[in-house]
Amino acid sequence: MIQPHPLDRPIWSALASRQAHFDTQGKLARKFPSEVSPFIAARDTSEEAWADLVRQIPAEYDVSILEPSMPSAPVTVNAIERPLLQMIMTGQPPTSGKDVELVTLGDADAAEMLALATLTKPGPFRTRTHTMGRFFGIRDGARLVAMGGERLATDGFTEITALCTHPDYRGKAYGKTLLAALANRIISEGLTPFLHTYPTNDVAIAMYTRMGFEPRAQLVHAVWERKP
Repeated sequence: MIQPHPLDRPIWSALASRQAHFDTQGKLARKFPSEVSPFIAARDTSEEAWADLVRQIPAEYDVSILEPSMPSAPVTVNAIERPLLQMIMTGQPPTSGKDVELVTLGDADAAEMLALATLTKPGPFRTRTHTMGRFFGIRDGARLVAMGGERLATDGFTEITALCTHPDYRGKAYGKTLLAALANRIISEGLTPFLHTYPTNDVAIAMYTRMGFEPRAQLVHAVWERKP
């Protein structure tokens, strides 16, 4: 029997392996705490598993689902779906060519990280998203102007996420610098970097391709929320 690839269903793979400590919900569906991430996944395609997923949608938050294909949303939820491109590093470890100091970000920087992510919208980011992995930042004096870090962690793979730069500081190759640093750290640990982007984001895809990533799969990103 051919085993599924861990990145085919990356949320379930993460919550069933390297990030199992985040889940407290049970066996049929698993989710990250709402303050960490909106990600949730059903164990399989059974009606029971998806019913348990719906049961776990908080009244005050939406949830995000990444799957190769998506079942029809139940009548009790509002749903928005978009295609999402998954890319995986297959080339040589990248170099940034940019001499800029990177700082390690953590709990003390959480408010600044959330503010930057809220402004630039690199993807779902909540008050404790930074606890999913390790984050680097770039500061101009005391001001956090760019950042990037790790999100989903499965057996053999670590996702790079939240690459974002304040609008006042774009054009300085900060995104490339952060991506190179994150990818090289992941590779040095014997793991493979991967990331997600929307297939219409031609500028980002071109940069990722130059940095050694190539498309692996197209997934569906669905946002579900309870109807009032």
